[in-house]
Amino acid sequence: MKLRITRKQKAFLDATATEVLFGGAAGGGKSYGQLIDALLYALTYPASKQLILRRTYAELEKSLIRVSLALFPRQIYTYHATSHTGHFRNGSLIDFGYCATENDVFQYQSAEYDVVRFDELTHFTEFQYVYLISRVRGANGYPKQIKSSTNPGGVGHGWVKARFVDPAPPSTVFFAPDGSSRVFIPSRIDDNQFLTRLDPDYKRRLMALPEREQKALLLGDWNIFEGQYFTEFSYEVHTCDPIPLPAEWRRYRTIDYGLDRLACLWIAVDGERNVYVYRELCESDLIVSRAAEKILEYTPPGEQIYATLAPPDLWARSQESGRSKALLFGEHGLRFTKTANDRETGWLSVKELLRPTGEGRARLHIFRSCTELIRCLPMLQTDPLRPTDTLTEPHAITHAPDALRGFAIYYSHPAAPPAPKTVAWSADLMEDYERAGEEEREYLRRRYGMPELPF
Repeated sequence: MKLRITRKQKAFLDATATEVLFGGAAGGGKSYGQLIDALLYALTYPASKQLILRRTYAELEKSLIRVSLALFPRQIYTYHATSHTGHFRNGSLIDFGYCATENDVFQYQSAEYDVVRFDELTHFTEFQYVYLISRVRGANGYPKQIKSSTNPGGVGHGWVKARFVDPAPPSTVFFAPDGSSRVFIPSRIDDNQFLTRLDPDYKRRLMALPEREQKALLLGDWNIFEGQYFTEFSYEVHTCDPIPLPAEWRRYRTIDYGLDRLACLWIAVDGERNVYVYRELCESDLIVSRAAEKILEYTPPGEQIYATLAPPDLWARSQESGRSKALLFGEHGLRFTKTANDRETGWLSVKELLRPTGEGRARLHIFRSCTELIRCLPMLQTDPLRPTDTLTEPHAITHAPDALRGFAIYYSHPAAPPAPKTVAWSADLMEDYERAGEEEREYLRRRYGMPELPF
C-alpha cells in the first residue's frame, strides 16, 4: 500500500524519544499521523500491543475508529466492536480505549502495552497520563514509547505545556529528571498540504474565529487557551533578555510565602514608570528563617531595596505563639511593607501593566531568566463564578503571579498619607506596634492613626 504523509507527520513517525508530543494548530494532520504510526508499528513488530486513547468512547467512534477502518487494509486487519480491539494477521493488536473519569485508568491496571497513544492529550489530566504510561512495559524487546497528539487548550493544557513545550525548543529532544527523553513536534495547518489543497476554505474558517481561538487553533499558540485570565500576555511583548539596570532605578522585593512555596520577585522601576522583573526566587519547603536567609542571599551586597512587599496574611498572629510570620521574618533581617489583598483590584493592576501601548510596548518587562513567573502568569484561569478573579487551582502556579499582584496593587494604588489625629489603640494593637519594625509601624500609623500614648 502507498501512504502519503507530510514532513511533520514523518518527523512524528521517525521520533524515537520515550515521550513524543505532536501538537499545535488544528488541521495539522495529527490524528492521521497517529494512525499511520500505529499501523506501521503493528506491521513491523508482530504480536505487538498498542493502546490508543481518547477521553470518551464517543470521540473514538467519531474519529480514530472511523478513520482506521477506512485506512487499515481489510486483508490484514479486522476490528471487533464489542471489545474495541483491532487485530492484525501477524498477531498485533490495537486497543481503542477511553478515560472519561480519573478512576477509568484503573481498568488498565493489569495491562501491558508496547506503545500507548493519547489523541488530544490536553483533554486528559496529568494523573491519568502518568498512570497510563506506567502500562508501557514488556520483555519482548520491542521499542517502548508514549506518543501523543493534541491542540492547545483543555483541562490538561498547563501540565502538557510544562512537560513538553516549555523545557526545550520545538523538535529538540531533551531529557527529563527521570532520565526519559521527550520531544515536542509542532504542527500548523500549512504543514498539511493535503488539507489546504483539498479544503482551501478551512483556513479561512479558522481565521473567522475570535482572536484567542484563532491563535490557538490556527497558529498553535500555547500561551492562548480557553478560560485564560491574562489574554494580554505575550512572550514577545512582555519578556526581554536581561539588561543592565541603572543604580538610580527604584527597586522592590515582593513575596508570596507559604511552606509549600516561597516566591520572591525583584522589581526595578525606571523614570517613566516602566516595570522590570529582573530576578526571582521560587522554592518549596522553606521555614521562615531559611526563607529569609535565601532572599537575603539572592540580594547582592549593596543593592538598595526601597521596600519588601508582603501580603496581609503574614501579619496574622499564630494561635500557638501569638506571633506573626511578618515578625519572624523581621527577626531574621527582613522588614516587610504590607500590601493590600483585594484580588480584583490587584489583578486589574497587573492587567494595566500588561496593556500594550500604541507602539506595541507595555510597561511590564520580565527578564527571561525569571522562568517561573513567565510560565505561571499566562497559565492562570478565570474563575467562572467570579470572572474578575482567577482560580486558585492548580495552586502550584499561583505563587509567583500572587507576588506580582502584591507589587502591582501597591505600586498602582499607593497608600494614603498618615492621618494626623491621635486615637486610642487596643492593648493587642499596641503590643504589635512595640514589636514591629519601622516599616510595620508606619503602616499601623497610616491604618489606625497616631496612638494617643507617646513612645
